[in-house]
Amino acid sequence: MIVLDEDRTDALFHALADRTRRDILRRVLAGEHSVSALAAGYDMSFAAVQKHVAVLDRAGLITKRRRGREQLASGDVTAVRSVASLLAELEQVWRGRVARIDDLIASENAQEE
Repeated sequence: MIVLDEDRTDALFHALADRTRRDILRRVLAGEHSVSALAAGYDMSFAAVQKHVAVLDRAGLITKRRRGREQLASGDVTAVRSVASLLAELEQVWRGRVARIDDLIASENAQEE
């Protein structure tokens, strides 16, 4: 079980809440991209894409490095796995609750018969 502090969890889900950031994450998980190359793929300003990249970076979902004047971004697979693990834990809780509801309904039906 992966335990993340609440601030880190909030940052991860905030970063993933936006469709543009999810798309940027998909692209950089497939391979390293310069921020300018990422920006070329969107109908928004370079500065707007740069802000999306910064949110992903603060959440720890991507890493950035400099190569000359370029800023290169790549995805952090470990961070994405931590999100997947957290979602799996939440799903287990949900499935456990559904199973208990099913048991209660079955118990009521058995008592009625």
